[in-house]
Order: sequence, then C-alpha cells, then structure tokens
Amino acid sequence: MEEKKYPLPPFTEETAKQKIQMAEDAWNSKDPIKISKAYSVDSEWRNRSTFINGREEIQDFLTGKWENELEYTLEKEYWSHSGNRIAVRFEYEYRTDNGQWYRAYGNENWEFDENGLMKKRFASINDLPIKEEDRRLK
Repeated sequence: MEEKKYPLPPFTEETAKQKIQMAEDAWNSKDPIKISKAYSVDSEWRNRSTFINGREEIQDFLTGKWENELEYTLEKEYWSHSGNRIAVRFEYEYRTDNGQWYRAYGNENWEFDENGLMKKRFASINDLPIKEEDRRLK
C-alpha cells in the first residue's frame, strides 16, 4: 500500500497553506520520526550547507538539531506555489545550552511527489543572536 500525505498536488493556495500549517505543527512537535513521515523515503534536503538523503538521515539530523537548539519555536508563512511545489518563508527562535538566544530566518523550496510526500527540500537559513527579552515566538 502506497503512503499518501494529504493534501496531494497539484496544490491550490488553500491546500498549499494547509501543507505549510501541517509542517509547522509537525516541526514544533520536535518529533523526528513524526516529521520524517511527511518526506519520501528517498527525500533530498539541503539545509544550510548540509546535504541529507532519506528518512533515516532526516531523523538523525533533527535529533541532533534539537539537542543543540533548545526551546525551539517555529512559524512558517506561505510565499507561493505552483503545481507540486511550495515556497515558504519562516523564522524560528531557539536557545543554546550556554543561554544565548537566536532567531533564524529563512526560505524553503519544497517539491512533492504524487502521493503528497516531500521529495525535495532546499532551505537557506541565517541566524541572528537576540536577547531573551527580544523574543517574538513563545
């Protein structure tokens, strides 16, 4: 039985926004296994300068991410879509174990297979040190 992750492409603006909200909710759960199930088994990522392939590498990457990015909170925003692709703007905040807070800004380009699983994710991200009192996402 084939895995399907609704909504399926081609996306409308409404279904693209649904996909984005589902991704935001999943990432805020900080559950690497749950998150990896939204990606195809052979999914390809570029996250900053790291290249990741497949669900197992996604799970390993995310596990390490949240060992270093504490109190992580993310917001994603619809940018555009076409067919089986969605572009997203996002920001998230996190704290390192030494107490320094950061806000990360970025853009993601997503490509989905016919079953609604993300097969490609390209993320460009910049981190900005912030003071705890300057946090916007809580």
